[in-house]
Amino acid sequence: MAWGNMMSYFSLPNFRAIFQGRVRQAGTQTHTIKSHGAKIARDHLHDWLILLLLVVIEVILFVMHPFYRFVGKDMMTDLKYPLKGNTVPVWTVPLYAVLLPVAVFLLVYIRRKDVYDLHHSILGLLFSVLITAVITDAIKNALGWPRPDFFWRCFPDGKELFDRWGNVICHGKGSDVKEGHKSFPSGHTSWSFAGLGFLSLYLSGKIKAFDRKGHVAKLCIVFLPLLAASLVAISRVDDYWHHWEDVFAGGLLGLIVAAFCYSQFFPPPYNDDGWGPYAYFQALEESRANTNAGQSMNALVVSQQGRQNGDDLAPLEELESGRM
Repeated sequence: MAWGNMMSYFSLPNFRAIFQGRVRQAGTQTHTIKSHGAKIARDHLHDWLILLLLVVIEVILFVMHPFYRFVGKDMMTDLKYPLKGNTVPVWTVPLYAVLLPVAVFLLVYIRRKDVYDLHHSILGLLFSVLITAVITDAIKNALGWPRPDFFWRCFPDGKELFDRWGNVICHGKGSDVKEGHKSFPSGHTSWSFAGLGFLSLYLSGKIKAFDRKGHVAKLCIVFLPLLAASLVAISRVDDYWHHWEDVFAGGLLGLIVAAFCYSQFFPPPYNDDGWGPYAYFQALEESRANTNAGQSMNALVVSQQGRQNGDDLAPLEELESGRM
């Protein structure tokens, strides 16, 4: 019986209801890209301009040289891990941290036809990722903390060389040495938790994971993006590109920024209205207000017409009664 109930919960009608949310209950009005897209773009033009500014800042931070922190011979004990490649290549990070959530947002839009949800989820996601990226790279460059494999980046032939103060004199490839001073915090991890953390919050609202009905299975959907981000973080330690402190700080940073950005556009997932953006409910209220105003205006016009018709008939009634 319990297994039957679980299977019925994951049936197609229930999944349809998950992604429809309460749109049918709240109203039948739809907000499509064609009908409301231009207005939303105008209203949030300054947000998109700020987003472009963040892109420019991130590019500048990426090409900047980090602070070359003093690295003495005694410090090399913990920096002699092997120089390995990336289990998760850099080019894949935007794919799963940005494009994957956007694909989910588009699927929800196709089902619900709510451009407010589509626009605000994409905008919130991009802000989450870019703010995290700017903070991450700014800290990386300012701190210049060496990676666990710094020794082999600095001395690829294994021959150590230090100046009179005991600081390293690297003769490795310039790009490898530069990258070797960018350990804290982990960029892979912060990006992953910023994008997939935002997706986790989005899904928890859409499936009403915290509706107090005890459907614990919904949490599997909520935790899945966070698990993927955690595995990326672990791979950074396994590849000896980061210390455990780097990935812990990166994950915490990404989650905090994702939560702040999500809360700008959506109610908390545990809220009864957590399935939709604030703007959607505001649009419904405006629509209802306009409808009520129109009905009141029609009633007033009918009333005035009735009184006018009554005034026109008054002389005839007086004539028939003999008063005229």
